[in-house]
Amino acid sequence: MAGAVSALFLLDIKGRVLIWRDYRGDVSAVQAERFFTKLIEKEVDPESHSPVAIDDGISYMFIQHSNVFLMTAARQNCNAASILLFLHRVVDVFKHYFEELEEESLRDNFVVVYELLDEMMDFGYPQYTEAKILSEFIKTDAYRMEVAQRPPMAVTNAVSWRSEGIRYKKNEVFLDVIESVNILVNSNGQIIRSDVVGALKMRTYLSGMPECKLGLNDRVLLEAQGQTTKGKAIDLDDIKFHQCVRLARFENDRTISFIPPDGAFDLMTYRLSTQVKPPIWVEAQVEKHSRSRIEITIKARSQFKERSTATNVEIELPVPSDATNPNIRTSMGSASYAPENDALVWKIKSFPGGKEYMCRAEFNLPSITAEDATSEKKAPIRVKFEIPYFTISGIQVLLYLTTFSGLYNLNGSCHHASIAQVRYLKIIEKSAYQALPWVRYITRAGEYELRLI
Repeated sequence: MAGAVSALFLLDIKGRVLIWRDYRGDVSAVQAERFFTKLIEKEVDPESHSPVAIDDGISYMFIQHSNVFLMTAARQNCNAASILLFLHRVVDVFKHYFEELEEESLRDNFVVVYELLDEMMDFGYPQYTEAKILSEFIKTDAYRMEVAQRPPMAVTNAVSWRSEGIRYKKNEVFLDVIESVNILVNSNGQIIRSDVVGALKMRTYLSGMPECKLGLNDRVLLEAQGQTTKGKAIDLDDIKFHQCVRLARFENDRTISFIPPDGAFDLMTYRLSTQVKPPIWVEAQVEKHSRSRIEITIKARSQFKERSTATNVEIELPVPSDATNPNIRTSMGSASYAPENDALVWKIKSFPGGKEYMCRAEFNLPSITAEDATSEKKAPIRVKFEIPYFTISGIQVLLYLTTFSGLYNLNGSCHHASIAQVRYLKIIEKSAYQALPWVRYITRAGEYELRLI
């Protein structure tokens, strides 16, 4: 087992101790002053961005949130990644209790802060960091409690993220596959960056202690099962799971097996480094007339099938900072001049697949510039959109829901299914109730820029 931390400090932006909890008795508050001296030295060195500092045999690990530093001091050899993750979870718990974590909220709630620090760390070892369960027995309005509250079973149970005895009249599971497309196109029309960042977001309203199993069209799994992978499998990169997922099971047979928390949570995030055809392609032509007038023609084309429709499309095109008197015409949607951003903003509420629309704008340029003046640095065209029931690969979804009373087969087909296709979802619970699964797919624009002006 990795070593334990000696103390946890909460400091203000000037390095003064707001709250500190001594867990092992082998450091003092003087350590906070030494840490802040080391922090100032690190700021002077622009190449040093490490969240770990070492001084006189003591390791300091820290993060900053708003105007507060969260720092641990340790004399033992600790797992730095584990401690830094713990500090981030401390931030999440404090935000759950106080809405915002800042110096003022810590001063106003120092009693609750000490209670939380005692439950979240014991003798320097991280213990429990699930805010929903902590809030069941550590309450801000503690004086209203008539009976002494016992910690829920989840605190001492192996399943620390879910309480016992949860009951629902209607058992449902909602699964959202949300993918953000990141595209960067250079001035020659070449795609120089293309990747997809996805997340499986779940909301579970299930009784008891259900065990869920989820399958994806993962290439490694399908090849291991001897199934054909042509056009149907994907290679997942940078996979991150919620703590409820059994990692050993996933490493063994690539099955995502878990007992879900109650309510909303992110089951999994992933990235796909793949060449993606830009769903919406935008080109712009700019003509300057005698340095007093400028004409802009924008063409926007949807490059997905007609069955799908992009919504809330927003195209932002840069214009000169001295542009005035806009005259704008569009074949679809509405466009306006945003002088605070030096940009022309074209909004299209509904953009079906296989369509092309145009926007023409004319601006006056009152400023006088020399003939040999250097041209302004060109900013890229930025695009925002959202396409429901659509992702890139075009595979249908098969969703299976299992309880002890039988197997329910739901064909959840959508227009273009997900890159991370959900092949099945099984739910096993002793009560043998019937649960309803719902799956939704959404593709959004992430960092989507085209330098085609």
